[in-house]
Amino acid sequence: MSTTDPEGRVSLLGQRFVEVRETTEELAAPLSPEDQTIQSMPDVSPTKWHRGHTTWFFETFVLPRHDDGYTVFHPAFGYIFNSYYEAIGSRHPRDRRGVISRPGVAEVADYRHHVDKAMAELFGGRASTETLSLVELGIHHEQQHQELLLMDIKHVLSCNTLEPAYRTDEVAPLAAANRLGWAEHEGGEVEIGHRGEGFGFDNEFPRHRAVVTPFALGDRLISCGEWLEFMDDGGYRRPELWLSDGWAAVNEQRWEAPLYWRREDDGWRVFTLTGSRPVIESEPVCHVSYYEADAFAHWTGYRLPTETEWEAVATQSRRTGRAPHLHPLAGDRPLSDLAGEVWQWTASAYSPYPGFRAAPGAVGEYNGKFMVNQHVLRGGACVTPEGHTRATYRNFFHPGSRWAFSGLRVARDL
Repeated sequence: MSTTDPEGRVSLLGQRFVEVRETTEELAAPLSPEDQTIQSMPDVSPTKWHRGHTTWFFETFVLPRHDDGYTVFHPAFGYIFNSYYEAIGSRHPRDRRGVISRPGVAEVADYRHHVDKAMAELFGGRASTETLSLVELGIHHEQQHQELLLMDIKHVLSCNTLEPAYRTDEVAPLAAANRLGWAEHEGGEVEIGHRGEGFGFDNEFPRHRAVVTPFALGDRLISCGEWLEFMDDGGYRRPELWLSDGWAAVNEQRWEAPLYWRREDDGWRVFTLTGSRPVIESEPVCHVSYYEADAFAHWTGYRLPTETEWEAVATQSRRTGRAPHLHPLAGDRPLSDLAGEVWQWTASAYSPYPGFRAAPGAVGEYNGKFMVNQHVLRGGACVTPEGHTRATYRNFFHPGSRWAFSGLRVARDL
């Protein structure tokens, strides 16, 4: 977003949270002792925490820089809503966010209104270029949390034996999975990374040259039907397909299918944001870990693409994906699902690009400190905000993570 459009920024602050609050307000209400178990997965945070955290970001990084007289809404909120910024101070443990019954939904909304008012005053005056850059970062950070809160809501609802739906008004169109084809690349020197036109996160920079050998990228995502074949062939019981850590995860966590798949008398069902239903074989498989993606690729005789290979093809194809929706859909033509359906695991470890330097100060903790023990995903998911499915966007998760909307496509050498 251009730094010369303050009205656009103000209108975006909290926009998605209005819808989320109306449909999931009860999820953020005080938890009973019985319900607190739904927060057992350390990565999950309540909806109200996401809203409070993104508000805290503006209050902490933007407003004091612009207004020396700004008064924080509540002195304890910095502790509650700080995520991982060590330079800012201590914070509430992530895996215990679900047991915070106060502040409630109403008070978090008051907090948001307090900060929105101060932000409106900021735009009514004269803000520095540096301040406006932080505002832009804050908006894109908030859009990331719009996706994260849907991932978290899905996990919370899946833990409820009633299997409640987040929304029931979206009907997914059905499409047959096409025969797997290949998008070939002649290899050689390529340029990857953000060009500097429009917004980009720091981990997308600097743009640089890389060399790839000739390869081919699968022209569609791996489908649920293909994953069922993998399962039927003993994929989760064959240690020769798995990395050592992955095989340990299979046994420790008793994986036998993707997350949210449940075996019933009439076959496999999957829990989605629109409720539980039978697995549809033509749809892209979703909610698999890097370990599972790598094992599947070994089973096929192919491999996962590197992030450089993926970006090289994505830059050529210029696919941007559909508008956000609640469940991944099959593509209707080659590479039409390259972006905007599921995040796609790559074979690349998450590490800095050559010449990367984290920004000074606490805001420099945004991405750089996580560049170890994680893998890169590309392409964006069905719940990813528009603009975040760009070819250079680098998402990253630990290899055992499954609650993200993550799937895969395969690659092969030529």
